Amino acid sequence: MSPVQAQRVAVKTNALYWATTTPNLGVELTLSPAVTLDLAGSFNPWKFGSGESEKKIIHFSLRPEVRFWPYERWDGHFLGIHGLWTSYNAGGVRIPLSPLDNLKNSRYEGYAAGAGFSYGYHWILSPHWNLELTAGIGYLYFNYDRYRCGKCGEPLGSAHKHWFGPTNLGVSFIYLFKERKSGL
Repeated sequence: MSPVQAQRVAVKTNALYWATTTPNLGVELTLSPAVTLDLAGSFNPWKFGSGESEKKIIHFSLRPEVRFWPYERWDGHFLGIHGLWTSYNAGGVRIPLSPLDNLKNSRYEGYAAGAGFSYGYHWILSPHWNLELTAGIGYLYFNYDRYRCGKCGEPLGSAHKHWFGPTNLGVSFIYLFKERKSGL
């Protein structure tokens, strides 16, 4: 019998995050024939401009997700349950659907944590490369200090916020590592 190849580990990067100048990397591990664990992280250290015109979306984020594959792992549809934690320092920018009010004219510094559900689809491009589209919705708890926009800015107070909405969006390129197994 011929050897059978199985995917156990994949590495990935989300092109939508790169479009926001956010370097990111993920690894997906096999837990069972129908379940994988996706661990993704991103870090954006960049500032644009200076003084009152400074714009930034500085953040560090972690997102673990358990994925259920109804047909075949790393091919076709999947459903996921994800967590999310991020530490951020952002201001001077417009972000559509942002849960932080007036992000264009204020700076927010704090953290957010939450969970959600996602749906995605994988396309096999070649024996080692896949393309993934994914979207998620869920709950986030924000805890932050708000400042007048600018490098330091005058403190405007501290607050927290509960928010329901998009928690994940991705167009990812995936590299699959394959292992060879002997046939019986």
